[in-house]
Amino acid sequence: MVRHQNHAAHCHQGHGRSFGVLIARLLLAALALVPVAPAAAAEGRPFLAYLASWADRDTPDPAATLLARTPGYVTHLALGFVKPDLVYPGNLDLSGTGFAFPYPGPVLKAAIAELKRRQPAMKVLVAVGGWGYFGWHARDFAALARLVADLGADGVDLDYETSNGGCIRTPEGRIACAEDAQSIAVLKDLRAALPRPYVISLAGWNVGAYGEGRFERSEPRFGSYVGLMRAMLKSDAAASLDLVSVMAYDGGPTFQPEEAFRAYRSLWSGPLALGIPVMPSEFGDPRFTLERTARLLSGVLADPRAGAMLYAIGLVPPGPPGPDNPDYRSLSLAICVTLELANCTAPVP
Repeated sequence: MVRHQNHAAHCHQGHGRSFGVLIARLLLAALALVPVAPAAAAEGRPFLAYLASWADRDTPDPAATLLARTPGYVTHLALGFVKPDLVYPGNLDLSGTGFAFPYPGPVLKAAIAELKRRQPAMKVLVAVGGWGYFGWHARDFAALARLVADLGADGVDLDYETSNGGCIRTPEGRIACAEDAQSIAVLKDLRAALPRPYVISLAGWNVGAYGEGRFERSEPRFGSYVGLMRAMLKSDAAASLDLVSVMAYDGGPTFQPEEAFRAYRSLWSGPLALGIPVMPSEFGDPRFTLERTARLLSGVLADPRAGAMLYAIGLVPPGPPGPDNPDYRSLSLAICVTLELANCTAPVP
């Protein structure tokens, strides 16, 4: 799941290069021993990074924020998080939105403008929902659309999470979830409030595409969230999405990120990003080391529309940083190098 720290307290064959060489190059780069340049800049691969609003710098200078200094190889920057039932009266008043930026709305707007001046191709998204923000029944997407427009953002990242997935297997062997109808209605309402060219991306629950067909026995097999995203992605409303990312973490020791990616690919043919977390798992998952991150991403790159998601810029894992305990800066570099994106030497704030 996408975790909010401000709440209650997201070897490959045929890729044309040696995985061993990639790892050696990546580790050296992470230690700042060699410059990094892409072997061949990839076109069309998504790299969505979340920015933890509560972890940005407390500064009145928009240009000094983490937001404004995000490197250009990030294709989508999702600002986390606002409530589905946000209160937004206008005038850049963020107090009822759920955002936890340490600076006021005018600074946020100016920081987005500065980022877009520096990186005009990057899409800035307002992330709505996530863990702890469950007010979907009282959603106010008209207010959300006003906020997006006032900030000068490019769209919304939909983090449809719920306190209990309520998913069961029917006698016919299908997955049915208590909120299937609501999840579809949420996506339809969101697109109605933000018509194209606004961007809508979806953050998919780790086991949300499991439960049927070849993924009926994918691990973990049991729990109320297995299959949570299937109804939405199989509905006509899915055509309104532009990007899906897989929260491929916090699934427990038997969870396999690459299997989750395949399950989502079976439901969604558009750009698909494999999620990489900065923080260690609280559920027993193996750590996303630099080596594991590069290996997992290399394993999906035969798919020309595959990419990565990072959760999140600004978060700091416990312990000293290093290849086995990477921070968001080295993971950003790992993703850039592995996806063969351009300008991987760009500094990460």
